[in-house]
Amino acid sequence: MDKNKVNQCVESLCQSGCEAVRATITSMEMDLRSAQTQDLDQHEYEAVLNELRSIMSVYDKPTD
Repeated sequence: MDKNKVNQCVESLCQSGCEAVRATITSMEMDLRSAQTQDLDQHEYEAVLNELRSIMSVYDKPTD
């Protein structure tokens, strides 16, 4: 797995904003590849999806 490729993909996707990342996560969960994810192998694809989920979990936590 190319961690640099994964990091670059995550950074690129995150530059689109929270709503776009949420939509990307939904698409990726349905295994719908986008232009940014089409060159990833399965392990890289899963790593990107997990990283995006992790990043967005910070924003999705309920506030007290």
